[in-house]
Amino acid sequence: MKRFIFGLLAATVVAAPAFAADIEPALLFDLGGKFDKSFNEASYEGAEKFKKETGTSYREFEISNDAQREQALRKFAEDGNNPIVMAGFNWAATLEKIAPEFPDTKFTLIDAVVEAPNVRSVVFKEGEGSYLVGVLAGQASKSKKVGFVGGMDIPLIRKFACGYVGGAKAAGATEVIQNYTGDTPAAWNDPTKGGEIAKSQIDQGADVVYAAAGGTGVGVMQAAADAGKLGIGVDSNQNGLQPGKILTSMVKRVDVAVYNAFKDAADDKFTAGVNNLGLKEDGVAYAMDDNNKALVTPEMQAAVDKAKADIIAGTISVHDYMSDNACPY
Repeated sequence: MKRFIFGLLAATVVAAPAFAADIEPALLFDLGGKFDKSFNEASYEGAEKFKKETGTSYREFEISNDAQREQALRKFAEDGNNPIVMAGFNWAATLEKIAPEFPDTKFTLIDAVVEAPNVRSVVFKEGEGSYLVGVLAGQASKSKKVGFVGGMDIPLIRKFACGYVGGAKAAGATEVIQNYTGDTPAAWNDPTKGGEIAKSQIDQGADVVYAAAGGTGVGVMQAAADAGKLGIGVDSNQNGLQPGKILTSMVKRVDVAVYNAFKDAADDKFTAGVNNLGLKEDGVAYAMDDNNKALVTPEMQAAVDKAKADIIAGTISVHDYMSDNACPY
């Protein structure tokens, strides 16, 4: 216990003067590690952008188990950190308990909703972004069989899968093989198991595999590259992990959510409530860069751009798995 408290205290960095309101921002990561090349790392990048632009440093902490959540969040709030951003839906229950105890502290929760006057909840339309990478997968696939490897088997990750299935089948895929790496938080950080699942899907004929599994996805993309197949990254732009072997990445702008939470608090413009970010709001996207441009033909580019425009216009309606826990595709 003493060691953990010391760790929290040591997590504080020397702060430069804030450029507007006097704030002491903090960021709490989810399980899987700050440098998971995915969700947590995207949140870190948003905080780093704020720090670089404003000169205002922030405090951070990486939990190692669920039991640390309440102690960490309470400690940061008691110490006067404000705003406090929590990356990951697993923080919701802890925040519901603690937010009312600190009514003057501005909290932002990413990937879940907590209704409180001092809480901003940021959620994303992951199905829309996943539909687009599904379109690219369906077009790139020669076997017309593609794969999906999810992390923890929860409705949020099935939301990614459902959108992906819709886009892939719209682009000609005949089968989408789906597997999940587990039903506990350990599923987010098991690249070995992710690689084994990807190999199994490839053995069944999949030649494009989408990983929505946090750090586990690194193993998925390694296995796909080793087999001469294509991977698809998630959350951060992961195209550079296996250059020329990752078709694209479904980018979820967790970095923007963190940056905006810090900046809005600094500018005295922080608002509570739910922010639901999709393609229209630039909350999700598919990644294009020098690492994958040779993999995407002009015809593929045109098709995915049309799908994006049609989703924004409402011509294509991407089913939200969270609405009924079902996928109609």
